[in-house]
Amino acid sequence: MPPATGRRDVLRALIAGATGASFASFLPSRHAYAQGAAHTLQSTRLTDRLFLIAGAGGNVVLALGPDGVVMVNGGQRDHAQALLQEVAAQSSGARISHLFNTDWHSEHTGANERLAAGGTQIIAHENTKQYLGNEMFVEWQHRSYKPLPKAALPTTTFYTSGALMLGSERVEYGQLGQAHTDGDIYVFFRDANVLAVGDVLAVNEYPIADYTSGGWLGGMVTATKTLFDLANDQTRIVPGRGPVQSRADLKAQHDMLATLRERLAKMMRQGMGAEDMLAAGATKEFDERCGNPALFVSTSYRGLWLHVRELGGIV
Repeated sequence: MPPATGRRDVLRALIAGATGASFASFLPSRHAYAQGAAHTLQSTRLTDRLFLIAGAGGNVVLALGPDGVVMVNGGQRDHAQALLQEVAAQSSGARISHLFNTDWHSEHTGANERLAAGGTQIIAHENTKQYLGNEMFVEWQHRSYKPLPKAALPTTTFYTSGALMLGSERVEYGQLGQAHTDGDIYVFFRDANVLAVGDVLAVNEYPIADYTSGGWLGGMVTATKTLFDLANDQTRIVPGRGPVQSRADLKAQHDMLATLRERLAKMMRQGMGAEDMLAAGATKEFDERCGNPALFVSTSYRGLWLHVRELGGIV
């Protein structure tokens, strides 16, 4: 894979050429999930050996095994000490053997540095490692992210799928393609029927496809369908933020995104920009449940321009 820096430059050049420089002034300045507001950590038992820890900037799944602990995501960096204290309390100080990063964003990778220093194996998609190892500029946040120290980068990467055993529990993980980013993964505790899906699934808000790191609306549709097919009606689904969800919630998001993918593409063919789409009420039937659509529409519009061939042509 080419370095993330080069990929980013190509993306930015394509976007600028397709949409025009004036569109940058329309982008919201920040998105809520990039802000690490302080919260008291709260642990919820999912099974006798699995916990959901909330309040660290992003959801963390903790799985206890006979020979160590597996974590899915590590919250924001400024919550890392409190998070690891909570993990120690729930696990009686057991060794953290593995940490998964479901994408490269800071609300999931804040414990990397501390855990790597203790010998924890960090598992992520190869694209996530590339992003974490380079300075990343996220245009829609108007923010640059410095690379992590080399020692804090994922130590085990993959492109398609993998599995490990936590005692008798099989932990499966796999790629989700170009969705929220192009390094998104799921982690499925199959025996416990708990599926961690990161920010591919949003709760009571619109999901964001980060076009600066390969995400796009069409890929979000496909990824949500992949997760739906993995789950059953009893699966507890842990999103990147917010309470545990169900398979029905995945279906609702999939149907919404599929509708909006076709609708926004049609509006683009009619010559509409993101502001025009918002003014026309492109998302109106979903706004009561998902809130302000401005960031969703603006980022989706940018990402759609990078996939005009898959949309059957726009211009």
